[in-house]
Amino acid sequence: MRFDTTADIIIPPSLIDQVIGQEHAVEVIKKAATQRRHVMMIGSPGTGKSMLAKAMAELLPKEEMQDILTYPNAEDNNNPIIRVVPAGRGKEIVAAHRTEARKRVSSRNTMLMVIILGVIVFAIFSGQLIMGLLVVLMLFFVFKSMMPRDEAMVPKLIVSNKPDSKAPFVDGTGTHAGALLGDVRHDPFQSGGLETPSHDRVEAGAIHRAHKGVLFIDEINTLELPSQQSLLTALQEGEFPITGQSERSSGAMVRTENVPCRFIMIAAGNLDAMQGMHPALRSRIRGYGYEVYMGETMDDTMQNRARLVRFIAQEVQNDAKIPHFDPSAVSEILREARRRSGRKGHLTLKLRDLGGLVRVAGDLARQAGDSATTMKHVVDAKQIARSVEDQISDEYIRRTRDYDLTIVEGNLVGRVNGLAVVGNDAGSVLPITAEVTPSQGAGAVIATGLLKEIAQESIKNVSALIKKFSGTDIRKVDIHVQFIGTYNGVEGDSASITVATAVISALENIPVRQAVAMTGSLSVRGDVLPIGGVTYKIEAAAKAGIHTVIIPQSNLDDVLIEERYKQMVTILPVTRIEEVLRYALVPEDTEAFEKKLSMIGKHMEIPKMPAVAEATEA
Repeated sequence: MRFDTTADIIIPPSLIDQVIGQEHAVEVIKKAATQRRHVMMIGSPGTGKSMLAKAMAELLPKEEMQDILTYPNAEDNNNPIIRVVPAGRGKEIVAAHRTEARKRVSSRNTMLMVIILGVIVFAIFSGQLIMGLLVVLMLFFVFKSMMPRDEAMVPKLIVSNKPDSKAPFVDGTGTHAGALLGDVRHDPFQSGGLETPSHDRVEAGAIHRAHKGVLFIDEINTLELPSQQSLLTALQEGEFPITGQSERSSGAMVRTENVPCRFIMIAAGNLDAMQGMHPALRSRIRGYGYEVYMGETMDDTMQNRARLVRFIAQEVQNDAKIPHFDPSAVSEILREARRRSGRKGHLTLKLRDLGGLVRVAGDLARQAGDSATTMKHVVDAKQIARSVEDQISDEYIRRTRDYDLTIVEGNLVGRVNGLAVVGNDAGSVLPITAEVTPSQGAGAVIATGLLKEIAQESIKNVSALIKKFSGTDIRKVDIHVQFIGTYNGVEGDSASITVATAVISALENIPVRQAVAMTGSLSVRGDVLPIGGVTYKIEAAAKAGIHTVIIPQSNLDDVLIEERYKQMVTILPVTRIEEVLRYALVPEDTEAFEKKLSMIGKHMEIPKMPAVAEATEA
């Protein structure tokens, strides 16, 4: 693409064409809009779920929109009548009723004034002024109490649309039951002729305002189960009466006739949303619609880079307060998109976070009075727009260095510098120590540090390699493994090679180089497997003053560290645990050490029982 600034980039007018990298979701939304199907979108925040929902409202086939009114019910005051009229007619009807009511009120007031004046004149001439005033007061109160309240009987417009309006888009995310399903306002004056009529206290919910349009609910699992059940009823029936949602409210006695709510529902959430979702509601969506998983990355191709360039232009145009980006700034944003993907040959689709970087860089350019945003502004923005996790990681590294919790020099037995990810875009150094003690019973591997399930299982896998390396009966010892400073727990198995190195060091009394940090998963046969967040882990090691980082060979192409860290750290890719131990351990007897390493790669023949052997031969 050739351009002077992103102002030269043509932006499509429709929202559906502005969606980046979610081709499958775009196709589903187009089909669902044509056939009026429900959709559930599952994926990480910032991947375009709400934008697709808004785009669907634009794509819905043209329909005649409607207004919805509530009328008083003369037979049952607590059962207001619902009327549906063409869009735009609702306001006319309410205005006509209000005008007629005012005329009747004005006529009655005129009649009352004539009677009052007649009584006063008669009282003056008859000399009974006081009695006349009492009669006037009595007439006034009787007249007011007996006459109907015309203003209060005017119908109420609860859903209003313009005649030529498009299908409505209603965001019901985070709404309580009343806001979602409709409610009846509380009336503090419930007697004495001062109460507000029931029909005038009815308030439409999001499901009614989305009639013939789109209702979008993000984080669907946070919706209470009773609300999800009512939502299911509305989806099935296409209509839902409005009643008071609070038992303590006077509106709890009020229930309208059925109110139309034929909407298209788009439910969204993270992967955990499906666990808290009502099974029947999800079944309804699956049976009458689509389920879509939102991708987090896309291939790093020229076509997708061009789409990201267009995304930057869209963000600048939508913000309308920052200057456009020149090619150097765009290149830096694209580099950051590769970094944040965490995968070789991919670009991130968490575009909300990337858009935040675009806006911060633009703010810096505007503050400096520059006509365009340049690479320098983007680089500076990356330092300002760091996540809270990244800032906490820096503070944690400084504190651990002050109190010698992170050691980056010398050799120590049973202590290894591991690496971990904090949040989505920050790393930290994770020291792991191991100690071997005589066992009082059957030997065991005891790990502490708030380890989650996968981390605990990875410790068990390490035991197989320890047995093969040491060649000793570890049933007679207890192996203690401590994850230092893991206040929020450890999730995942990326510390497997770190644990194996620490335990073997403690078991064989071989020192570990403290200038080395490592990360990698481990199979029971000693293969070093890929992990996530390798770029952020390497940068954390560099910040801590560690000069060498061991990573899985399969993650080497995922590494995209900042320029300032490249001269601070050496990266060693490995495929086997033997390579890790050769780099990290400092044995006195190298020959014996190499002999034990060779045992890890050998397949051990287990003697068969005689009966089993004979059966196999037969």
